[in-house]
Amino acid sequence: MNAHDRDFANAASDLASVHYGDGEFVVLKPGRYVVCAVSGVKIPLEALRYWSAPLQEAYAGPAESLKRWKELNP
Repeated sequence: MNAHDRDFANAASDLASVHYGDGEFVVLKPGRYVVCAVSGVKIPLEALRYWSAPLQEAYAGPAESLKRWKELNP
């Protein structure tokens, strides 16, 4: 067991609940990360830069954000 596995049982408690606004987000439930809506990748809150306020979704990066936009705007 390594250092990352020790907290596996508490992984759900590490998931933050976030309200995404225009240009900022508000943490509703503290945690370490959110999950990308497109790729499923865990995004540490301090690294969160891409999201959609209307869809209330987080994205791991610009590629995932663009992919979601293309899905909604064929």
